Amino acid sequence: MTTKRALSEAQELLFYAYRAFTAAPDALLDQRGWNRVHHRLLHFIGRDPGIAVNELLEKLGVSKQAVHGPLKALVEAGLVETAPDVEDRRVKCLSLTEAGAQLESALSSPQFAMLGEVFAQCGPQAVQGWEAVMKAMAKRVG
Repeated sequence: MTTKRALSEAQELLFYAYRAFTAAPDALLDQRGWNRVHHRLLHFIGRDPGIAVNELLEKLGVSKQAVHGPLKALVEAGLVETAPDVEDRRVKCLSLTEAGAQLESALSSPQFAMLGEVFAQCGPQAVQGWEAVMKAMAKRVG
């Protein structure tokens, strides 16, 4: 059985880890006056080129209003392009431009490096445990 103290410590560690994980991308985003929403948009659009706006909203679990401003900023900055869906022209699909892919890489590279270093340091058994915990937590969304 896990004690309240142990759960509190786990919660703190999650807060500190997330702060470390987001520090480098946050600094880069801040130079543009942007925030983590912009990074999330770039991440998910980059992982699924041609994603429909409604699919993106569903993945993020947010409303159209929540991403309207940041998505508009990314499009205006030439980082995301829109195109009508081939089958249903009413559906707007999103992809990263070359500049958008470069920015997404610059934002994610420090995070990949951190994960790679920590995974190597902790070993495969720890990584499997971490993945199990993250997947179990992620399933609770929505």
